[in-house]
Amino acid sequence: MAQPKGVAEKVEEVVPGVWHWRVRDERIGGDWGCSHAVDGVLIDPHRLAGDELERLGELEAIVLTTSSHQRAAWRLRRELGVPVYLPAAAKEVDEDPDERYGEGDALPGGLQAVFTPGAGTTQHSLLSPRAGGVLFTPDLFVRSANGPLAWVPFEYMHDPE
Repeated sequence: MAQPKGVAEKVEEVVPGVWHWRVRDERIGGDWGCSHAVDGVLIDPHRLAGDELERLGELEAIVLTTSSHQRAAWRLRRELGVPVYLPAAAKEVDEDPDERYGEGDALPGGLQAVFTPGAGTTQHSLLSPRAGGVLFTPDLFVRSANGPLAWVPFEYMHDPE
């Protein structure tokens, strides 16, 4: 699964200690590729330009919410020397993760895994109690340009309930 060609030009601190960046993902169209960092953990990371990665501070791990969000994880693992965590049930991976995780597992940065099947059956959201209860969700919500936040259409969801 090739990573998108896009490179994020900047990161933005959306709330204290929570960073966000996005790229245009030519594989699916639009600015769908969102990545985050919190408490030393990269979540579903895309590539970053220049010294933007340094703005995120010391990094200890990469956590993927699903196998389709591998993006730049393997390249960053080699560059940074940090482990990659992936849901235990994820099958389609380009490289073996360092650790597998499941519902309720504690992860680096104090993240907690919550099983949330959306567009796939192995997806996990990540709860960050340290960042005030921020929940990082994979492929559960969509937002068109300046439109409201909405659920992914139910026909694309594994289990809408």
